[in-house]
Amino acid sequence: MATPKKKISKSRRNMRRFAAGNKLAAPTIVTCPACSEPTRPHRVCACGNYAGKMVKAPKAKKTELASN
Repeated sequence: MATPKKKISKSRRNMRRFAAGNKLAAPTIVTCPACSEPTRPHRVCACGNYAGKMVKAPKAKKTELASN
């Protein structure tokens, strides 16, 4: 059985594993049907919708009052 002559370092091993053909794919993005915001699939949107249903109250946006 073949055995390696020298130990392969973690850096060299990882460079081989994540070379050009093995890169991770970009995350999938879907748009919320209620607010048209981009979100990750199978997660509650910032507007509180999940699978077309309201599951939690939407977050209130902070508004800044401009002082003159």
